[in-house]
Amino acid sequence: MIYVTLGTQDKSFDRLLKQIQNEIDNGTITEEVIVQAGHTKFESKDMKIFDLISLDDFNKYMNECSLLITHGGVGSIVDGLKNGKKVIAVPRLKEFGEHTNDHQLQIVQNFGEKNYILPLTNMDDFHETLLKAKTFKPNKYKSNTKNFIKLIQTYIEEE
Repeated sequence: MIYVTLGTQDKSFDRLLKQIQNEIDNGTITEEVIVQAGHTKFESKDMKIFDLISLDDFNKYMNECSLLITHGGVGSIVDGLKNGKKVIAVPRLKEFGEHTNDHQLQIVQNFGEKNYILPLTNMDDFHETLLKAKTFKPNKYKSNTKNFIKLIQTYIEEE
């Protein structure tokens, strides 16, 4: 099963769902596709699309999926990595009215440079990226949260 998470942004991200539908139509995607769409309205006879889902359902789909396709939000990407999933991350872009700026592009590129995920910054590469996902071996994600908390604590204590 492929799990698609689009987050809870109040802007549509149908550009990604259209591309996934194309890959279903051309036979590249043959497995079940479950989508947490947020505010994106999209009709598909092939995908199970939910606006928002419970945390229990989110975790269930995350555990069951063979591939996570997500927007470029840090939380969604890290959830996939912590669960040992192959992740294709697609940034929401300002030019398409999907976000107010292009910070997700930087996030996706950064995780991609470290070989944690397959970054998809150009929809023309979607088909090729899906094929790469079949053999992709991501680096094991190591959280830096403890070091970050220690830095903040040290800073607060010094003030």
